[in-house]
Amino acid sequence: MASPTNGTAAVELNPVLLPLSWLLGTWGSDEPGEGTYPSIKPFRYTEKLHFSHVGQPVINFMFNAFHAESNKPLHRECGFIRVQQGTNRVAFVIAQNSGLVEIEEGELTGNQLKLQTQSLGRISFAKEPHVQQICRVLQLRPDGNLEQTVSMATDNQSLTQHLHITYSRSC
Repeated sequence: MASPTNGTAAVELNPVLLPLSWLLGTWGSDEPGEGTYPSIKPFRYTEKLHFSHVGQPVINFMFNAFHAESNKPLHRECGFIRVQQGTNRVAFVIAQNSGLVEIEEGELTGNQLKLQTQSLGRISFAKEPHVQQICRVLQLRPDGNLEQTVSMATDNQSLTQHLHITYSRSC
């Protein structure tokens, strides 16, 4: 599978990434997702995801979330996805606009990724309570849509579902 890198050239997908080729492209939420957590008021959000590659054994990604009613920018994440060659082990390396940097690792089973925090770093003036763990499930549903569920634990809350959203591929 080839992907444009600069508008004119295309490069082949690194064979290590073939099991994740279903992620590639741009995805957007048709319906708002639901955000809940015991310490905040429930909210609805929309999100755009973009997964790309440049021929290396890495997928580049960017997630951009917006408030469903006001369209105000909310959460942003960007990073890289790596696959341990010869296995179903996958790692996300993520930088968030909140000042959190994390490594999530997990397994790819068919068209489902299950990941959990392996390492966290944060800026010294990060908002409290501090995030201590994130679990993420990304899966390609039989209808061709992508679904994401994110659970989170903080200093004073055990692991609890935080986000749930479904996307359709826009390109």
